[in-house]
Amino acid sequence: MLKFLSVGSGSSGNCYYLQTANDAMLIDSGVGIRTIKKYLHDYGLSLSSVNRILITHDHADHIKSVGVLSSEYNIPVYATNEVHGGIERNYCVPKKVPVDNRKLIEKGERVKLGDFYVTPFAVPHDSAGNVGYRIEAEGVVFCLMTDVGHVTEEMQQYIGEANYLVLEANYDQEMLHNGSYPQHLKVRIDGPTGHLSNRDCAEAIANYATAELRHVWLCHLSEENNHPVLALKTVEQVLRSYGIVMGKDFMVEDLKRKTPSQLYELV
Repeated sequence: MLKFLSVGSGSSGNCYYLQTANDAMLIDSGVGIRTIKKYLHDYGLSLSSVNRILITHDHADHIKSVGVLSSEYNIPVYATNEVHGGIERNYCVPKKVPVDNRKLIEKGERVKLGDFYVTPFAVPHDSAGNVGYRIEAEGVVFCLMTDVGHVTEEMQQYIGEANYLVLEANYDQEMLHNGSYPQHLKVRIDGPTGHLSNRDCAEAIANYATAELRHVWLCHLSEENNHPVLALKTVEQVLRSYGIVMGKDFMVEDLKRKTPSQLYELV
């Protein structure tokens, strides 16, 4: 049975945990190592079981503890060549990933990593080498797409293949446009290599998900330009306009910024 835990999801730090009966991995490590250890321990889990870390991109809220984790626990780190270069240059990562633990992945290439079949794919965001992940294990397809400027044709395909989907719902358009952010930042967030709005997230699910979808988690919600209740309400309204009923056709939940989710069993 595949298990999933969100350790943290948002600009304060992103980290996700996936586990089979005999293997485990992290996706991103932008949360402090002590916090990761505590939250895993609360569920009877341990970093000693983690056999690899997959990285989506090189922004600090996704990588700030990757060097420490890799060094202290001798964990291989998988990322595109561009992302590895970004980690090496990022001053927010004071301890770098040991050279022997830097493992390369290529967009569109499916690889077997322990119990997991992993396919990285391009995601439009304002950093180099950005990827999402399609992960298959225990007969389940899990997809994660965070920091998404817009939904590409390739992403549409993977949404359609997912049984379980983590998809960004970063901001409410009205809150962003009427908020206190400077105009250049609003333009960046709302642009094609920025982030995904609640409505665009919902439209992507409505248009490309199939009857195989069982559960969606909304990730990377903005603290300033969104609210969990608003994100869920927007998604519910858009889905209903397509004849899709949350909680009946599939579950939809938000992931918290600074606190862990429950430990989900993906069957």
